[in-house]
Formats: sequence, C-alpha cells, structure tokens
Amino acid sequence: MSWSCGKDAARALHEVRTDQEVGGLLTTVTDGAVAMSRVPVACLRAQAASLGLPLRTVDLPWPCPNEVYEERTGAALAALRADGVDTVVFGDLFLDDVRAYRERSLDGAGLLPRFPLWSRRTDLLARQMLDGGTRAVVVCVDPAQAPPEIVGRAWDERLLDELPSGVDPCGENGEFHTFVTDGPGFERPVDVVPGDPYDHDGFHYVPLRLRGPSTG
Repeated sequence: MSWSCGKDAARALHEVRTDQEVGGLLTTVTDGAVAMSRVPVACLRAQAASLGLPLRTVDLPWPCPNEVYEERTGAALAALRADGVDTVVFGDLFLDDVRAYRERSLDGAGLLPRFPLWSRRTDLLARQMLDGGTRAVVVCVDPAQAPPEIVGRAWDERLLDELPSGVDPCGENGEFHTFVTDGPGFERPVDVVPGDPYDHDGFHYVPLRLRGPSTG
C-alpha cells in the first residue's frame, strides 16, 4: 500500500483488504517526516501498528531532485518485487497525470497498480468514509486553495459543510492533507496531540506528536 497516512489511503487499504492480502505500507519521508504533510515517522509507525502491517520508508533529501526521487523509489519498488509483491495500491481519486506517472513507475518494476477509489464522486466518498468510522485531522493546508484556519481541525461533517465550494472535500487537488487516527481496520485509535500551527514553504502546518510513548 502506497501510504500517505491520510484518509484516502486508509479507505483504499480497507477496501482492498476485503479481497487481497496486503503485505505492508510504503511511505516516502524526509528528515524523519512525511515530505508533504510533515507528519513524524513515529506517528506513521503507530498507524502501522494499529493496522497490523509492517511499514517501509524511503528516505529522500530535501530538496529532492527528480532523478534522486526516481532512483530511490525505484530501488524500493524493486525490493518489493523481489520480496514477492505483485501489486501496489494507491488512494488517488481523479488526477490523470498522477495516475499515469504511477503506472509508468510500476511498469518498470514489474508491479501492477490498483486504484480502488478511482473516479468516485468525492463529495459522496467523503461522507461514506465518515459514516464508516474514518477519523482524521487536517495537518497541512495550501492557503492558496483552502482556508488556512482549517489546519489542526478534525476532518468531519462540520468541516465539510464549511468548506468553500471550490475546495474538493477530499482535498484531491492538494488543498489539504490529513492524518488518519482511526477507522476500519484499526485495532485502536492513534492518539495524537496537535501543536501550534506554523507556516513553511508557503503551506500551513500543524505539528503532531503521540500522546505517551511512541509505537514501533
């Protein structure tokens, strides 16, 4: 499972586990955190432990030239194939260029892509995820596309109702990113404490830390 630590990946994982064995989670990280959302690896490990899956991380420098990104992720995909993995699952929803890039990357590694959420209406999907028990917190916002004050808030019905009409309810255009704390497949909630929001490289973030000792 290509693991972003967000709600879409969690939903995709839940759906594919009904008919396919999932061997683990794969996440790219920079300086001990998810590159885009800046969620600490300790929080990723807590998610993986609750989901009962091993976590593999690919360390990337920042900034990361594209050739370095492709070299390191390519090596990680080759290692998966060598370990007997035949499919990588993605939580992407509708961005054709992103899907095409992923398909090209996997083709070179001899792996098949699977996009269980592809082309679904994101307004309906968001409500289905919430109704199904998915719980998440907004950890990163692009203030050029969404209100920065939603960072640190729960991704819930109230937030969906308050989002401006041009903001995708799942944040698929990069408006915001989330960290899943609970949902289908989780043995227990991941108890995180949001810190004080801050700005970095044009984005608005909220730091997370685990409440109590870290897992993994």
